[in-house]
Amino acid sequence: MEPIHFLDDDGTFTLNDPEAVSCLYFPLASEAGLKSAITPGLGGDCKLDQETFLLEPVSSENLHTSRNTRNFWCATEEGCWSAAGVSAQQEADRFTSCQDESALTAGLMWQTVERESKRLGLKAEITSFVPPQDNVEIMEVQLTNTGTVPRNVTGIAAVPIYGRSADNLRDHRNVTSMLHRIKTTDHGVLVKPTMSFDEKGHRENRKIYYVLGSAGTGEKPAAFYPTVEGFLGEGGTFLKPRAVYEGAEGLPAGTKVNGREAMGGICFPAVTLEPGQSAEYIILLGVSEDEAEIDRVLSSFHTVEQVRAALSVTRAHWQEQVNVRYHTGNPDFDRWMRWVSFQPFLRRLYGCSFLPHHDYGRGGRGWRDLWQDCLSLLLMDPQNVGDMIRKNFGGVRVDGTNATIIGAGDGNFIADRNGIARVWMDHALWPLMTTKLYIDQTGDLDILNAPAPYFKDPQALRGTGMDKDWNDAYGNRQRTEGGEIYQGTILEHLLIQHLAAFYEVGAHNIFRLRGADWNDALDMAAEHGESVAFTCAYAGNLRDLAGLLRRMAKEGDTVSLLEEVQELLAGGPAIYPDIPAKTTILERYTRRCIHNVSGRTVRVSFQELAENLEIKADWLMEHLRRQEWISDGENGWFNSYYDNHGRPVEGVRPDGSVRMMLTGQVFAIMSGTAEDEQVAAIARSADRYLYKKEAGGYRLNTDFRELKFDMGRMFGFAYGEKENGAVFSHMTVMYANALYRRGFVREGYKALLALADTAMDFQTSRIYPGIPEYFRADGRGMYHYLTGAASWYMLTVITQVFGVHGEGGDLVIEPKLVREQFDGNGEAAIDLSFAGKQFHVVIANPEGKDFGVYRAPRTVLSREEINSLPESGNTIRVELT
Repeated sequence: MEPIHFLDDDGTFTLNDPEAVSCLYFPLASEAGLKSAITPGLGGDCKLDQETFLLEPVSSENLHTSRNTRNFWCATEEGCWSAAGVSAQQEADRFTSCQDESALTAGLMWQTVERESKRLGLKAEITSFVPPQDNVEIMEVQLTNTGTVPRNVTGIAAVPIYGRSADNLRDHRNVTSMLHRIKTTDHGVLVKPTMSFDEKGHRENRKIYYVLGSAGTGEKPAAFYPTVEGFLGEGGTFLKPRAVYEGAEGLPAGTKVNGREAMGGICFPAVTLEPGQSAEYIILLGVSEDEAEIDRVLSSFHTVEQVRAALSVTRAHWQEQVNVRYHTGNPDFDRWMRWVSFQPFLRRLYGCSFLPHHDYGRGGRGWRDLWQDCLSLLLMDPQNVGDMIRKNFGGVRVDGTNATIIGAGDGNFIADRNGIARVWMDHALWPLMTTKLYIDQTGDLDILNAPAPYFKDPQALRGTGMDKDWNDAYGNRQRTEGGEIYQGTILEHLLIQHLAAFYEVGAHNIFRLRGADWNDALDMAAEHGESVAFTCAYAGNLRDLAGLLRRMAKEGDTVSLLEEVQELLAGGPAIYPDIPAKTTILERYTRRCIHNVSGRTVRVSFQELAENLEIKADWLMEHLRRQEWISDGENGWFNSYYDNHGRPVEGVRPDGSVRMMLTGQVFAIMSGTAEDEQVAAIARSADRYLYKKEAGGYRLNTDFRELKFDMGRMFGFAYGEKENGAVFSHMTVMYANALYRRGFVREGYKALLALADTAMDFQTSRIYPGIPEYFRADGRGMYHYLTGAASWYMLTVITQVFGVHGEGGDLVIEPKLVREQFDGNGEAAIDLSFAGKQFHVVIANPEGKDFGVYRAPRTVLSREEINSLPESGNTIRVELT
């Protein structure tokens, strides 16, 4: 197996014989909504949303079992050949000397596959991409005669049109084909089903699915095969369709067919290619509600010149979006980081679904995604993040929980009418983390005074009860006793989220796990489970929120809060060890807010609020250090959880086996709960029990060797898969981030480097450049592209490794680079945007010193100084001594 090679600093890469690796797929998407996945053999799918799939939905297993893929056939006198490599003969030739030679080249949102048949003397080059602002996937096919004699070739595009909801894949698949209304036009095949089929209620369909084609200078096709049945022929298959192999006469433009599986079969006029001569074809795949729009798409992209111009625009567009560039002593790492920096854009476009491994959910993003995806935006494109944050706070309920069904666009939250209480105990954590980063990057402390509504639906009492008085007429905004929509400041939202969480504790005075925390697979301990890991995280957040309050105190003495919030501020440290008293406080508050709120407000001192939160944070941290620390006799770590029987999940077992989880260590370190000696002990323990270099670094947990139905579904997975002991990139990156924050730079670098090395080692990871959701036991990268790990990796490299970050709107540079991250000239550099200005930051280490040896001056550029600078061309040089 050959490795991937980078071709330039834009991240363009090449791979020979890509079909030799299973489950490779590539994302192609537009900002208008089209989302495609494409394999080297043109497999994958194409869709707008769950209800609108142009091509048949695929999961990862379909990539090597399904043959109803995009294809382009070449019919010659010597035989038929697939330019995509998908024919019966080419399948039979695999792993033999007769196999086609092929190579893939790709960059941000475009893919080119070259394939050559020595037997036929034909070479194909197929480039696929989606223009940023259009809902059309474009294929440019170039056929070249590499032989020594003229060759007659008939090109035939073959794209099966699924044209319906993903739900119909195994729900009335045949019945929904009867809804299809198919017609051929001068340039292609259009399919408009009569309705969307749903047992809950049928709806008139307005979507038109289409496949269009033209020869290189815009010539019309010769004929069409508009149905699967007609294209395959009786007994034919997608690997050997009779229409191609027998030269079946196609149907003309103007043909209509009803009630059949549709086929974008387009037969082009035969051409004679002299040796070295090429022919070009354009294939357009798309969805629209307007035939006039389809005509516009055709007129815009029906010639090779138009398509190549559009490709140039597409490539430039995505390169401009990723406006961070890295320069270290490892050029491949810098180029790999282009892809890591691009992945957050894919999360915005795809949500957490719609790529072959991400075959769960129905699109959209989760609550955490709203906030963690903002992290990368704050580093690359921060101008609209403040408005996004304000809208996102509209998803918080007044009991401190939040909406979990999130609609399209910012601030669109949907009521859960199924009566299913969905409470993840970590959800209140992420809004503050993101808001604090926003304030540091922009200096906009006043965002905490911005008003925001509260979300309202039937769920009440933090998911333990229902508001029986709520109905659709009430709406999804919290109201007052007077019927008005109540708005509180963002600060008030944050206070309620954290104070309510502080009082919701289990038998060990640790925050209850509820439905799960960040690890969704810890979902079977709702009654008695507790999350030590995220109790640590909340303790750190309480300190951070107190720090923001002290900064706000400089602008005024008091803040206005909802009257009911006083319930959560009552009682001092004397009640913190008293679990029943804490439970009573929370219940008293949530019952006052079960339907309406009073709407009345009180004034509270900033200083008193800050002290209240600091005392809570200090008490929590001391409680955690005293109760949750585990020792194996040499080193130690924190217990991360209690199971549904109230037992600690981690520790040394009677048989001498060790149970350790990474999550508890991450947040104990990051929050400041772990003292420096404990951080050092945790790092040694993690190296001993969790680190496996060949698997990608730090595994999420040791092998518990039991199903643990009292903890979560993760223990049902094979060890080394997903949440059960895989190297979960997101948590490993947060571990690295936490270590860097605490000054344990070598340890943090080890975690980051292990992930990058494994991802870039194609022999092991077998994925295109980027960071996957996790590496399984053998190191293979899984669930590629759509992972919050990318945002956290970027955040860590920029703000911790290079040390370029904001503090109250000022630009601060405090590098933590290690010796080997500098180039041969002793320099490392980063290009990035800050406060709307482009900076080139150079860190010079002329004496080649390591971190901890060199002295790094703390470089600060004030907001006022930044405002006086030009928009680009700003270089800052930091000399290490």
